[in-house]
Amino acid sequence: MDFQLTEDQVALRGGVREVLEGRFDGAALREAADSGAPSLDRALWRELGDAGFFALRVPEAEGGVGLGLPEAVLAFEEAGRALLPGPLVATFLAAPDVQGAAQGTTVVTAVSGGLVPWLDAADVVHGDASGALPLRSVDPLTPLHRVPGERTDGAAASEDPAASEADLLLAAEQLGSAGRTCEMAVRYARERTQFGRSIGSFQAVKHLCAQMLVRTELARAAVYAASVTGDATEIAAAKLLADDAAVRGARDCLQVHGGMGFTWEADVHLHLKRAWVRAGLGQSAARAEEELAAAL
Repeated sequence: MDFQLTEDQVALRGGVREVLEGRFDGAALREAADSGAPSLDRALWRELGDAGFFALRVPEAEGGVGLGLPEAVLAFEEAGRALLPGPLVATFLAAPDVQGAAQGTTVVTAVSGGLVPWLDAADVVHGDASGALPLRSVDPLTPLHRVPGERTDGAAASEDPAASEADLLLAAEQLGSAGRTCEMAVRYARERTQFGRSIGSFQAVKHLCAQMLVRTELARAAVYAASVTGDATEIAAAKLLADDAAVRGARDCLQVHGGMGFTWEADVHLHLKRAWVRAGLGQSAARAEEELAAAL
C-alpha cells in the first residue's frame, strides 16, 4: 500500500490548516476555553461550509467536492490538531442527507457511546436523545449530555458502517492531536534549559519524545490504511491506536512541560481533556478489542 500523499491531498491538507490557522488560531482557542460557557461559533461553522469542509464527500453532481474517505481523514486530522470545537463528525456524515449540513447552516449531533456532544447547539440530533441529562464535561470546549440508563458498548463496527466511519473520523482527530502534542513537547524540550543545557539533551526527556513519535506514526499508518480499505476491523484498530497516541501523548507532553502544561500557561491540558472525551465517544475500547480478537 502506498502511503505517499498525492499532490492534491497535500494541497487539501495545507488548505484546511491555512483556513483553521486564519480563523481558529491559538488566541481563538484560548478565548473559547476561557469563556466558561462554550457556545458554538455559527459564523465559523458557515465558513467551514463555504470552504467545502462538510461537503468533501458529497458528490460533485450534488454540489459537493466529491472526494473520498482518505481526504476526509486528512481534513479531520487538521481539525484535531487545531482542537476545533463542535460536533464535526456528525455534521460531516449528515451532509449528503440533511439540508444545510454541507453548507454549515445546519448543525447536527448524534448519540455516541451513550454521550451526546453539543446537544443544546444542534439543529438536528441523530439517535434517541430523549431525557438526556447534562454532564459536567472534563473538556471546557465540549459540552456533554448523557442518555439515561446503563451505558452500552453499542453494535460492533462491522454491523453499522456509519458508526464505523464516525469512529475513523474521531481517530483522525485523535491523530491530529497526537501529532500536535508531539511537536509541542519537542519544541519545549529544545527551548527549556536546566543546568545550562536544554532539557531535550536529557535521556529521560528524549525517551518521552521518542515514544510519542512512535505512537503517533503507528496510529497514522493505521488510520491512513483504514481510510483506504474502509474495513471495519481495521477502523477499530485505528481508533484504539489513535486514542492511545492522543491520550498518552498528551500525558507525556505534560511531563516534558514539568506539569506546567496542565495549568493555563500552555494548551497541553486542552489536548488531553479533548482526547479523553473523544475516547469515550463511539465504539468502546473493550468492544473494539473484542472485534479485533474475533478477527484474528
